[in-house]
Amino acid sequence: MSTPALELHDLTVAYEHRPVLWDVDLALPSGELIAIVGPNGAGKSTLIKAALGLVKTLSGDAKFFGQSLRQARHRIGYVPQRESVDWDFPVSARDVVLMGRYGRLNWLQRPRAADHAAADEALQSVGMTDLASRQISQLSGGQQQRVFLARALAQQADLYFMDEPFAGVDASTERAIVNVLRELRERGRTVIAVHHDLQTVAEYFDRVVLLNTRLIAAGPVAEVFTPANLHRTYAGRLTPLDAAGEAMRQAVTPSGAPNAASGPAAKVSILGAIDRGTS
Repeated sequence: MSTPALELHDLTVAYEHRPVLWDVDLALPSGELIAIVGPNGAGKSTLIKAALGLVKTLSGDAKFFGQSLRQARHRIGYVPQRESVDWDFPVSARDVVLMGRYGRLNWLQRPRAADHAAADEALQSVGMTDLASRQISQLSGGQQQRVFLARALAQQADLYFMDEPFAGVDASTERAIVNVLRELRERGRTVIAVHHDLQTVAEYFDRVVLLNTRLIAAGPVAEVFTPANLHRTYAGRLTPLDAAGEAMRQAVTPSGAPNAASGPAAKVSILGAIDRGTS
């Protein structure tokens, strides 16, 4: 078995002494499109941020292709939630995409011809070449999401984390994103994305991680994305459950840095709260 693209061990996170993730152990293979699914507040975005060192953890560690974050950082791309970005910053779409190349430059080194070429290729991949010189504040929500996706592509990473890449985008942008993800998979890249639309999980992704503070299940969609696991994941909060369950059954039928508590004592103190179901 090849080295996992992402491996988490005993990952635990709490905000304001409230558990968000608890003892998550997970190994995800390379070369696949992987969805992280669960209800609001389940810790999906936190899992990505904790793995990338963007939020403080109570315990646990992350490995990327068997390496630490520091060793593998140049192999990782990240597309945050669009709402977390200051889109009023006075830069063009092309400037934003070119920022994806800065990790490959030495201190004070200016972007080279190869960096500009990579940025242009990324813009073309997401259909934004004609709007490359437009200020990002003048772009629609879907266009902004394409720009941030292009920024990640310009990094030419091996592993991409995407936090709700389809949220609030139009149908055309969603199709463009799906095409880019599939192209990345064809190149042997790995994509791990927070995803909310249960009806498209089987269509868009190879593997799914079901999360609700604790890891519920993880594996190939056809094996893991079951009614029983969805009930366990959403704990009665899946609405409408019957419709979603039917969509899922059809899908698996063969058819072609906030404040955080810290330290092991804090981790122990919230164990009872989790087991009482307050997560």
